[in-house]
Amino acid sequence: MFDLLVLGDANPDVVVGPVNQPLVFGQRERLVPSGSLCLGGSAAIMASGAARLGLKVAFAGRVGDDPAGSFVRSALEERGVDTSALVVDPDLPTPLTTVLTSGPDRAILTASGCLASTSSNDVPRALLRSVRHVHAASFYLMPGLAAGLAELFKEARNAKATTSLDTNDDPADRWERVVLDPVLRVTDYLLPNAAEAHALTGHPVLAEAAGILARRGPLVVVKNGADGALAHDGANLTTAPALAVDPVDTVGAGDSFDAGFVAAVLRRTGRARALAIAAACGSLSTRAAGGTAAQADWDLAVESAG
Repeated sequence: MFDLLVLGDANPDVVVGPVNQPLVFGQRERLVPSGSLCLGGSAAIMASGAARLGLKVAFAGRVGDDPAGSFVRSALEERGVDTSALVVDPDLPTPLTTVLTSGPDRAILTASGCLASTSSNDVPRALLRSVRHVHAASFYLMPGLAAGLAELFKEARNAKATTSLDTNDDPADRWERVVLDPVLRVTDYLLPNAAEAHALTGHPVLAEAAGILARRGPLVVVKNGADGALAHDGANLTTAPALAVDPVDTVGAGDSFDAGFVAAVLRRTGRARALAIAAACGSLSTRAAGGTAAQADWDLAVESAG
């Protein structure tokens, strides 16, 4: 029924900025040019991007029984994502995130709500076994889901699906391997950004960090902002440039990249072409505020990739 099942986080984002001066406490108020309320969460943005690229997408995760949860469900459904497996937590609220932008950088504040209560039990096994690809995001934000992810990926692969993981940041800055390494052994594509690749390995050279991660099991596909992207299989390195765009907001660019890469892989474009299409999707998504407003469709992504 579905090409892609996305597992992970979904929440409203309040994106404010650009912030061009230091934040000051003491009840001082500062004005910024813009603010927006939009769909957030790495997994939700990726699912939205994949649906925009023409994939049939289902989402599994958790929201609270509150207006924020209703907003998330409606936003996903409006973008063509099936939310039948989006669980409503009876006790905990929907996560909320505030993103402060400053040029190409941003600071992120998240109230985690029901993120930690999300687990592998929230993923319908019949759905898991029926899709072509399973993608998980925000590994370190969701310890309950992380603990069962290796078994979920193993079951998906036994049903002939491929798998991908975007760990995203670790707020605790520990980057522990004890739970991650078993997941990497059943992950086809690991999709970190450059900072995450460095943190996961402790290696200062990006290409070598990617190679180290690749030798743990997956093809490693690294997002490197304006410098484009690279892929490493443990022996061979492939690169692709970013598009020359004037970014309005980089929130969710990496998640749009993930969507582009998975969509290209499922269309069997080949590694180099998939990397170029993914880089185009990430770049194009920065043309508007929020993570989903400027996501590309398939024809635009292919044309922009050259």
